[in-house]
Amino acid sequence: MELGRLEDMRASRLVSVLLLLQNRQRLTARQLAEELEVSVRTIYRDVESLIAAGVPVVGEPGHDGGYRLLGGYRTRLTGLTAAEAETLLLTGLPGVASELGVGPLLAATRLKLLAALPAELRERAGQLADCFHLDAPGWYRDREHVPRLAELAEAVWQRRPVRLRYLRWAQPHEIERTVRPLGLVVKAGTWYLVAQAERIRTYRVSRILELAVLDDTFDRPTGFDLAAYWTDYLDQFDRRRHRATAKLRVTPGALTHLPGASVLSTTPDGRHEVELPIESVEWAVPELLRLGGDVEVLAPDDLRAAMTKAATELASLYPVEGAQRE
Repeated sequence: MELGRLEDMRASRLVSVLLLLQNRQRLTARQLAEELEVSVRTIYRDVESLIAAGVPVVGEPGHDGGYRLLGGYRTRLTGLTAAEAETLLLTGLPGVASELGVGPLLAATRLKLLAALPAELRERAGQLADCFHLDAPGWYRDREHVPRLAELAEAVWQRRPVRLRYLRWAQPHEIERTVRPLGLVVKAGTWYLVAQAERIRTYRVSRILELAVLDDTFDRPTGFDLAAYWTDYLDQFDRRRHRATAKLRVTPGALTHLPGASVLSTTPDGRHEVELPIESVEWAVPELLRLGGDVEVLAPDDLRAAMTKAATELASLYPVEGAQRE
């Protein structure tokens, strides 16, 4: 390994030691070694180097001892590398921030971050903003109107219960419920509220008809993880949604358009017999028709009959050239 590379690694580690002491107040040499995955002897040498550079690191013996920075010493050094700066700025989602009501705050924060970066990183961050843009909603759909989103986000942040009137698909369609908002999730441009009443449920924010934030506060459930809950919710949603299975014979090209299909066998002509989870016959027919002759339904019988009916109706609209149309 080149000498310059070794020096860069050591400089980066010294910065890490300094920032760890700044953020955690007091750490032993062993704790620092475990955090940075180096030996205790290496930490001793690094601390000596920091002291020689004028950083007021003091070591205290005893059971509760360790290294700490003297007199509340703090550094303005961030230790950001070019890759870290680029990654951090990729998290700036102006559209989402605007919907949450924190667009001006995000802009001010970004300006402060850019001002704190060295000139080289500031230039690269600007280039990143010019080269990448996130547009979350899917094609052919408008962004949902969510006028209560900022108020709801404040309730999540302040841990205040909300009383809401909600429009749902099941009967009765309109319900009133007091919930404890635990988090907000945006998926493909659609906002969802994760909230707890007698149990944790998911609500589509655009279907909240009325919202009132209450004055009292609540404690979040111990160990609740919003990302883990959402992943589990999506898994359960797919299992509830796909209640039936179709057996199909498809071309290799069609198989690429059928995510979730499991190949059972391959026929001599190169087609695949597959199983595909489906919501219902009504849902499956238009999805399979778009693949034309590249897919044949083998089972269930009611889906095959529905495909036959749809294909017959299409054929009657587009008769073979020269045939007499009734």
